[in-house]
Amino acid sequence: MAYDKAIYKKLSHIVAPIAFQYLMASLVTASDAFMLGFLDQDSLSASSLAGQIAFVFSLFYGAFVFGLTVLAAQYWGKGDKETAGEVLAITMRYSLLVGLVFTLGTAIFPKQIMHFFTADNNLITAGGAYLRTVSLSYLLTGFTQAYFGMMKVCDRAKLSSLIGSLSVVLNIILNALLIFGIAFFPKMGIEGAALATVLARVFETVMVIIAVIRKRCPILNIGLMLHSDNKELHRDYWKYTVPLLINQLGWGGGVTMYSVIMGHLGSDAVAANSIASIVRSMIASLCWGIASGVGIIIGGMLGRNELEEAKKAGGSFVRFSILIGAASGVVILALSPLILHIIHLEPQAQYYLKFMMFMAAYYIIGNSLNSTIISGIFPSGGDTKFGMWCDLITLWCVVVPMGMIGAFVLKLPVLAVAFILTLDEFVKIPAVYRHYMKYKWVKNITKEGQYDEQRVSAEVS
Repeated sequence: MAYDKAIYKKLSHIVAPIAFQYLMASLVTASDAFMLGFLDQDSLSASSLAGQIAFVFSLFYGAFVFGLTVLAAQYWGKGDKETAGEVLAITMRYSLLVGLVFTLGTAIFPKQIMHFFTADNNLITAGGAYLRTVSLSYLLTGFTQAYFGMMKVCDRAKLSSLIGSLSVVLNIILNALLIFGIAFFPKMGIEGAALATVLARVFETVMVIIAVIRKRCPILNIGLMLHSDNKELHRDYWKYTVPLLINQLGWGGGVTMYSVIMGHLGSDAVAANSIASIVRSMIASLCWGIASGVGIIIGGMLGRNELEEAKKAGGSFVRFSILIGAASGVVILALSPLILHIIHLEPQAQYYLKFMMFMAAYYIIGNSLNSTIISGIFPSGGDTKFGMWCDLITLWCVVVPMGMIGAFVLKLPVLAVAFILTLDEFVKIPAVYRHYMKYKWVKNITKEGQYDEQRVSAEVS
């Protein structure tokens, strides 16, 4: 009992700031939708579809940061801070590179990108303007998210949460000022929401740099970021990151296809799905925070060779995730009447939203369980391939084809299609639990002395 209390106390210290950061990030999307909804439904729908680009980018940097967490958590756990710093440099290299690609792509081809999501010319025009304005934010996000991942590993989760939260508050305030043109600020509509995002990322970047200068978190080694002689560490990083990246892209691509499917079912479907997804994301912040915290705690245990303790903790966390998921579903149901009252949509969209909120309530239970196991427990011991195959098969072989057939071949009603698109979390639960019980994730993936020897040899030469 004392052990359980101690480990949950440690989990709460890690999860609270991470979950709060997820929640605050969701609030930005919510404020965009709420404020743009006052302008017109097309602005709300266009920003929702254009926001899928940021979501796709998050899949890339999420995988890179995830790879950092897998390796750095174990090295930090055993006291090898120098190697953990090298992992940060490797992560930053790829996070910035992909961020630059997204920045250039959205700045140069915004309307072409919007054509993929919808055939509605009004949504393409508005979404294109949003993407061009928001383009710089991707590069800045690549930098800050890599550092936020490292802060969580080195026990600075509260600092990353503080910076992220202040950035969100600034973003929401700037949303109001720039969307509606309050005081001396210009009225920019949907482009104002995009500019607010860029300015918030600039603030976030400056705050991270200040934290580094004041030695609140590890200093980024620019030389190692540009070129590293530690080829074995680099191979290990990609060994665990590639499956995570494929998993992220496979899962996220499937989720993005949900938006593509809904986007071709009309503005009412897009608007309702956007609001339901935002509410679900806000409530799921705690679930995702728990998954991150579980990965860090169990990763540290495995790095210290506390294998039996990690196995016991994993079982406890799995049961806990089910309770959290059920409680989150109840919260969504309780909030539904309030959401339906304050969100202004067309009557048909309002009707869709009512039932989509119910779907979100049961969906989050499966999401809580699977995120804790697939995104927390498995990667903590280097088991990153199972999640990749599980998500790829579930989404691309089952749910996405069923959704497309239902929407475009059988011409099912919007709500029937939406129901099909909420099945993925439950389809994979039996396979996830079966794999969990094999305990292949219970292992120490650090390599004693090898990286130290390579580093010394490099310094001597």
